Amino acid sequence: MDELWRRDEIESPCIKICVIHPETRLCTGCLRSIDEIAAWGRMSPEERHALIEELPNRAGAHRKRRGGRNGRMARRDG
Repeated sequence: MDELWRRDEIESPCIKICVIHPETRLCTGCLRSIDEIAAWGRMSPEERHALIEELPNRAGAHRKRRGGRNGRMARRDG
């Protein structure tokens, strides 16, 4: 029965943490832009594969934290 529903398409990189970062405009979960998320269903397998290959290069975009105690101290001292 599982074979009946199996598809050859590349699965979505969505990890169900759907929050758009205000500065990078990328989803903090899957690192795709809103336009890429919306277009996913219309993309060819080649386009999906190319996007999947690009996502690891975007990982550093959200690593820097600005809040918390360190952020307040930096603003106070700066």
